[in-house]
Amino acid sequence: MKLLHFDRKHGVVKLLTHTMDDLWHLYNLVLHGDMARAMTFRRGEEAGDKLRPERAEKKRMRLGVRVERVEFHEFSDTLRVHGVIEEGPQDVGQHHTLTIVPGDDIEVQKAWRELDLQRIREAEDQTAQPVMAFAAIDDDEAVIALLRQYGVQEVARVQSNRAGKDYEQKGDTKGTFLAEVHTKLAQSGAQAEAILIIGPGFAKEDLYAFIKEKDQAMLRRCHVISTGQSGMQAVHEVLKSGIGGKVIGDSRVGLETTLVEELMTRMGKGGAVTYGQKEVGDALKAGAVETLLISDSTLREKGSEQLLHQADQTRCKVVVISTVHEAGKRLEAIGGWGALLRYRME
Repeated sequence: MKLLHFDRKHGVVKLLTHTMDDLWHLYNLVLHGDMARAMTFRRGEEAGDKLRPERAEKKRMRLGVRVERVEFHEFSDTLRVHGVIEEGPQDVGQHHTLTIVPGDDIEVQKAWRELDLQRIREAEDQTAQPVMAFAAIDDDEAVIALLRQYGVQEVARVQSNRAGKDYEQKGDTKGTFLAEVHTKLAQSGAQAEAILIIGPGFAKEDLYAFIKEKDQAMLRRCHVISTGQSGMQAVHEVLKSGIGGKVIGDSRVGLETTLVEELMTRMGKGGAVTYGQKEVGDALKAGAVETLLISDSTLREKGSEQLLHQADQTRCKVVVISTVHEAGKRLEAIGGWGALLRYRME
């Protein structure tokens, strides 16, 4: 993401998106009631005919909509901003959806919080951050996933189609399975700085040996890690353990996972921690909060603004946790609010 323009006086920010991760950041920046402006397509008005035929030509124009709802579509690389047209050459007062894809720019006007500006700075810094790919494999299937700033995205799943004893006898079946996994990994993980081949059993060693024989360039990026689980559960196991190394540790999802794990650990030990909207609010009033955790879905709910304002007043750190990954789902399960405290509160 690139910040193209910031008019602090009028609260106008213009942003250029580069990646799907940037769309995720926008999803957390653009909220109900904000003004969003972008280039879009809408059917042109016919002179003297407000009904407009269904096949009227769509025209490219810049519209400003008052935001009512925002949707992030992970698998189609799009952000959809729904709202009512307030600015533009036509149809003021009617509903319209701005569709934003990587490469598009968008202008957002709102009351910007420090939390929002910090997210923009992080998005700019992380645009060039390397990607990590996972190949979670066992005898039955392989799951290919990519580490993104908002979580882990499953991008491919390959079945081994083994059939009991026949699988052991048909070497070509096993070879075909490994070849397909390698192909999917090469396609999806082409930009990955590191590739983690993970899972229980010996299938991961088989895949590593196949890559060693067929693809020396990929081999240099591969690391084999044993896990107790398979599939996406193996990926989450690696994220929680931190064994993915510096790439995971430096990623946004790595930070969020570490913070939620710390929250849960302190909860289990009765440490300096609290959770729940009321309890977190009380801790903020007491000035006891060191780091405030809020899930992205909770951020969009009514009532969150007051606590975030209190957080700004006490200058505690605020981290929005993505509910796309497992740590975010765990925070959501306890109400979407959590706080690491400076001291225990009775």
